[in-house]
Amino acid sequence: MTNFFKAFFLITVFLISLTTTAQVTKPVQFSFSSQRDDSGRAFISIKAKVQPNVEVYSAKRKLPDEVFLTSVDFDSTAKKFLRDSLTEQGNVKTSKDSATGGMTVRFFTDSVEWKQPLQLGKQDSAVIKGTVTWLARQADAFPGGEESFSIKVKAAPPLTFSSTIVANNSLWSNFLLCLLTGLLAVLTPCVFPLVPVTVSFFLKRSKSRSEGLRNAIWYSLSIILIYTIPTLILTLIFGDKTLYNISTHPVSNLLFFAIFIVFAISFFGAFDISLPNSWANKSDEKASRGGFSGIFFMALTLVIVSFSCTGPIVGTLLGQTSTQGVSAAPILGMLGFGLGLALPFSLFAFFPSMLKSLPKSGGWLNTVKVSFGFIELALAMKFLSNVDLAYHWRLLDRDIFLVIWIVIFSLLGLYLLGKLKFSHDSDMPYLSVPRFFLAIASFCFALYLFPGLWGAPLKGIGGWLPHPSTQDFNLHEIKYQLDDLKKAGISSGSTASAAQPPKKYTDKLHAPFGLTAYFDLDEGMAAAKALNKPVMLDFTGHSCANCRKMEAEVWDDPQVMKRIQDNFVLVSLYVDESSELPENEQYTNKNGEKITTLGQKNLDYEVTKFGFNAQPLYMFLDLTGKPLSDIKYGYDSDIKKFTDHLETVRKTFESR
Repeated sequence: MTNFFKAFFLITVFLISLTTTAQVTKPVQFSFSSQRDDSGRAFISIKAKVQPNVEVYSAKRKLPDEVFLTSVDFDSTAKKFLRDSLTEQGNVKTSKDSATGGMTVRFFTDSVEWKQPLQLGKQDSAVIKGTVTWLARQADAFPGGEESFSIKVKAAPPLTFSSTIVANNSLWSNFLLCLLTGLLAVLTPCVFPLVPVTVSFFLKRSKSRSEGLRNAIWYSLSIILIYTIPTLILTLIFGDKTLYNISTHPVSNLLFFAIFIVFAISFFGAFDISLPNSWANKSDEKASRGGFSGIFFMALTLVIVSFSCTGPIVGTLLGQTSTQGVSAAPILGMLGFGLGLALPFSLFAFFPSMLKSLPKSGGWLNTVKVSFGFIELALAMKFLSNVDLAYHWRLLDRDIFLVIWIVIFSLLGLYLLGKLKFSHDSDMPYLSVPRFFLAIASFCFALYLFPGLWGAPLKGIGGWLPHPSTQDFNLHEIKYQLDDLKKAGISSGSTASAAQPPKKYTDKLHAPFGLTAYFDLDEGMAAAKALNKPVMLDFTGHSCANCRKMEAEVWDDPQVMKRIQDNFVLVSLYVDESSELPENEQYTNKNGEKITTLGQKNLDYEVTKFGFNAQPLYMFLDLTGKPLSDIKYGYDSDIKKFTDHLETVRKTFESR
């Protein structure tokens, strides 16, 4: 009976629309275009601008009893190019319409955009044809009709050299950081003693110098492959988001915290952590076969036996590079680390005379290992802070975090001066110059952290610290609060009262420097329309180090702060927020994933809308939700560049 009623209603509404369409002058205006994102993927865009007092019905169904009366149909020749399902973007409204017998209808009152992803290569072009069959409602009338389209999708333009460099700047920065870390890992007691022994083995056991060099190079290359290939395989099997999801998930961060505490205790000499001896024995047996396979297993043996020193370092690098949301970041990171660790073996093979200049193994290697233990302990606090922020435990606020770091690096300074001694440390009859300067550096860093207890921004390490809003007493924040009070006294009758203040999630989430921010997109869009200001989308996260750095280094500038306050409605979307969505806001995305938390919703929106999943990401929308700029602006400490970008976006908004 219900199906009969639905069919009867559709026929009736269609007949009514035929008699009323002529009475309404273009209630819905359509525009058609093709788009390609930064990666070259192609999309068909269908935009509908709805006139006042008109409601155009949705083309997507989300509830079992829902009626949708608009459809987008593609020509048979275009169906081979379609990828995934049609997406719908706009300020959708839902109601149970009495005209449909209480069935649910979804509609738009201002604008809506339908996007269809295409399976089309970067260098391919095609013509996509189809029809939009639409139906709207205006009072008691139901205007409708058909709009045919034929859209030419062009090949993606080639990347320019400069844009390629900018896009990959952060990747190469990570590569260089991991390369440097790999070189430092050579100085650990698990690796350093093996360098002269291994190089001498290749040079003395080979029939010729060229053969020795070849074997040393293959040995180094094997180390690089051992670190890089597993990361590559993991990414290929589980997808490019795997390491990102692991590194940003609160449970993973809690596990990393526990692991790093254990590693730190191991570095302090309480016990040794190593992979099973059977692995090393089997690898060593195969290494005795000789040839290239034997040399490869020699390299594998080195990686296994040095795990107690290099494992925590590798874990740290994987965690930091994976948070960028770029699949190539951890792969390039492990490539850099492996290269740094392997480089000395080839370098000393080419220049064997340099072996004589190497310092002899001794107590200083243990000092390096213990120093790494203090650093591991500090890093463990960072992982615990990520979990604390995500679940709002408030156990490790910014001031508590700083106290712990001040104590850790003060103790490191005392250890380097010889005032602290562990059971496996050798006697130190005198203080060497390198230890003295390292102790000075450690004490200086601890003193640098001290003003942060009263709210100093500490811009140099702002990305590693918890959000400033977690600090109970913050003089830096009070300064902005006083400024806001002065402005409120001067402009008490300003248009700011036209917008509703943020309500959702304000008990858990806060913006830096006293900025007014919305944490729900719909609330932010409503405020933007009330104030007639563009929206600044701030895709951020509790565990996003670059987000905190951007805020401390760029947002804190008076010119930037003024522009954000005066010219934009700030909407901060946390992609790792654990707050559960209300039941009616939970949904299943186009990949079949159940979206149940605010963080999942925000990340899904970022990926779907902008094809990006790294943070920070700053995008700007007009009052219809259309991007004001195609530039995907991420972390960049250039204040003038960000200021110019804000000005450009503002002018674009005003011109529209």
